[in-house]
Amino acid sequence: MSPALRLLLGLGLAALSGGLLVLAYPPYNLWPLAWVALLPMLLAQFWLMPARLSSLASATTMGLWGLGYFGPVFGGSGLYMEWLPLAIFLIALLGDMGVRAFHERTGYRYFVWQGVSNWVGIEMIRGFVPIAATWGFIAYTQHTQPWLIQPVSVFSIYGMSALIVLVNFVLGQGLLGLLHKEAPLSPLRVRRWLWAGGLALLGWVALSLWLYRPEAGTLRVAAIQPPTSPILAQNRGETALAEATLARMKEQTLEAARQGARLIVWPEGAFTFDPQTEDRLGLVALARESRAYLVVGYVVVVGERIFRNEATVISPEGQFLGVYGKDHPVLFAGETSPTRGTYPVYHTSIGRLATLICYDLDFTDTARKMARRGAQVVAVPSQDWATIADKHYTHLVFRAVENRLSMVKADGGFDSAILDPWGRVRSLASFPQGGEATLVADVPLGRANAPAVRLGDWLGWLGLLGLVGFAVADPMSRRKGK
Repeated sequence: MSPALRLLLGLGLAALSGGLLVLAYPPYNLWPLAWVALLPMLLAQFWLMPARLSSLASATTMGLWGLGYFGPVFGGSGLYMEWLPLAIFLIALLGDMGVRAFHERTGYRYFVWQGVSNWVGIEMIRGFVPIAATWGFIAYTQHTQPWLIQPVSVFSIYGMSALIVLVNFVLGQGLLGLLHKEAPLSPLRVRRWLWAGGLALLGWVALSLWLYRPEAGTLRVAAIQPPTSPILAQNRGETALAEATLARMKEQTLEAARQGARLIVWPEGAFTFDPQTEDRLGLVALARESRAYLVVGYVVVVGERIFRNEATVISPEGQFLGVYGKDHPVLFAGETSPTRGTYPVYHTSIGRLATLICYDLDFTDTARKMARRGAQVVAVPSQDWATIADKHYTHLVFRAVENRLSMVKADGGFDSAILDPWGRVRSLASFPQGGEATLVADVPLGRANAPAVRLGDWLGWLGLLGLVGFAVADPMSRRKGK
């Protein structure tokens, strides 16, 4: 086969992997594809394509995945994030240069180890980046399968990612052993890895089924989703629409209370004043009338393009229990808060209550800090946009399981959700086109007793350590070969 034909066929296989990855994520949710999506890419990179161009395989796969996953999210925004798929392509292209040569020098001894540690290590690095967080983690493809994801309460989300990539690389190594006769692959090592991968998968499933013991709901909660964001309407100069929307949200609150909700959550930034200093909407009276704990998100402008983004809790007696400032503010948007970093947990008659705000749920640390302080239920006011309505709430599935917490997300028009500590979605309103919803569901009080609450992202740190180790091992193996 000519090098040109090998290159074209390899790019085709790599593109197939990119397409399979995209289909595994929302809105398609073909979750089993994630377990085999990387196989065409691995065959292209380590067998079919010319060696010196082999990193084009992973670059093509990841670039197309970035285009299919992030493209709709930021398309038409005019932001530099529109160029994210190209950045992903270039990072993969440069990062994988020499990987095939490394494995050929070392007899593919570290093929699976390096594949898993590099993937998890890169996800760990992304988890530190404010504009990336956990978006697009391969584990999120499994959000519809609570029976399968329970071990993240021990291994965190990085454990789920590691297992998916492990299965891909073990199967990929087996296919290379069958097809790539020139590769220095030990048949014994291939068989051992197939056994190890199979046992790891079976062990994970067995542990998940053992941990999956959902309880009946004891607390009725509600999420109020308006048909459109009142604050965005106000920013557009549509004052009448904003006022009508807020009035309707008060009606929705009373409707939820009549259905027995004792915790009612409003969206992020529902209005532009501090209700503790000026109660323009009569929220104190609303909390008293509803006889529920009312969580409201609001913003307060403090300077040019700078505003406080906060949430407060009002008790059924009309008392303000405290203020939570967004832990992961969108800095380039001007978000701030003097209460950021305080992580209040309120001891109430319905249990220990905490709050997050929108972007906080994309990081693993904030919910964990609340769990360490004893939170049982977490309210999450959010303000999403149309193209993430099918993706953003899925992050809460893993935050709930990682910390064994019930969570209530109320969004300003697109995706509200109520989840229990096992990641089961008890009620959902996900409307890319926008729409009103009053979600009411029963959830148990969380226990915040998951091992991951104390252990943190320990598997992610191991992956990062492996990533650094293999980066050092590559030039060492080159010198040894010479």
